[in-house]
Amino acid sequence: MTFQAFDLERWQSLWEHRVRFNLSESGVYAPTLAEFFALTDRDPAELLAVRLGYAQSDGSEPLRAALAAPYAGAGPDHVVVTVGSSEANFLACWTLLEPGDHVAVMMPNYLQVPGLARNFGCTVRTFQLHAECEWEPDPDEVAKAITPGTKLVLVTNPHNPTGKVMSPAGRKVILDRVRAVGAWLLADEVFQGAERSGQTTANLWGEYERVIVVNGLSKGWGLPGLRVGWLVVPPDLKRQIMTRHDYTVIGAGPAQDWLMLAAVGARDRLVGRTRDILNHNYPIIASWLTAEPRLTFRAPDAGAITFAQVDHPLPTIDLATKILEDTDVLLVPGDHFGMPGWLRIGYGGRPEDLSRGLELVGDWLKGA
Repeated sequence: MTFQAFDLERWQSLWEHRVRFNLSESGVYAPTLAEFFALTDRDPAELLAVRLGYAQSDGSEPLRAALAAPYAGAGPDHVVVTVGSSEANFLACWTLLEPGDHVAVMMPNYLQVPGLARNFGCTVRTFQLHAECEWEPDPDEVAKAITPGTKLVLVTNPHNPTGKVMSPAGRKVILDRVRAVGAWLLADEVFQGAERSGQTTANLWGEYERVIVVNGLSKGWGLPGLRVGWLVVPPDLKRQIMTRHDYTVIGAGPAQDWLMLAAVGARDRLVGRTRDILNHNYPIIASWLTAEPRLTFRAPDAGAITFAQVDHPLPTIDLATKILEDTDVLLVPGDHFGMPGWLRIGYGGRPEDLSRGLELVGDWLKGA
């Protein structure tokens, strides 16, 4: 079996710290540690007193209790703290999937889970979201992809790369179908909290007995450098997941646990900071996109991302590469989400860098 690489992460990891203008990010620019302590009203001396031994492998009980609070009926025994939401996705897939299983995936999407499924020997079916349908799931396509015997279904809500928040009708389409076939539903909710409207997207926990929620601090909270995420799962599944967790990183460190608990206590301030950045920066990119004749887009509901269709003769991978080489601006080709012909453009950076990066891309497109 040929190993399937994770092209998006390779692309970003290779270039994001080597370019002048990084418009590939899907989150906002992170606070410094000093800003973090100011936002959380915590004394840095408390962190300095943390002993650097092993922490509780699934996260300390106070942290798990705090993370469980937004999920109706959940408690500490439903939560696994992970090293980033990427480990959370990996653990869920490793626990549930076996060679020959069928996995259904909402597309376009962040392609970690479908890549893992294929590398685990599974068959992946997709149901496509369409721009002309406001990026909502189509019941017929959902039914064709989620067939009897499907083991796992992936949805992201709010959605990456489009920034769409799924409507109540769209949620019902998905939930009705997974109930009908008895599949597990993996709900990637990492962009929850990054809604420009200020209205937090309702989680899918409790809508169905086989829901797994993945979340983390990277997007809505604006803290990707803490490398902390979490799973919310039924306790029986948690016990199985922990046997895999013992083989990966064992657990996050005590400093991460302390910082995460401090962050959870200041969620409203941290999420408020993210939304302030998004609402300040969005008019910059919206004005630029509206004036750019080669690009067509729908306003995102959430996330520091816009997804724009490109009218250009070059394939978008080649287009993004040429723009990178000529302007020192990093964008993400839609190919990395299974959507050639589109670009994901991040707008969560510092306003002056966003404006200058977009100006350079616009000048390049005019001359192309």
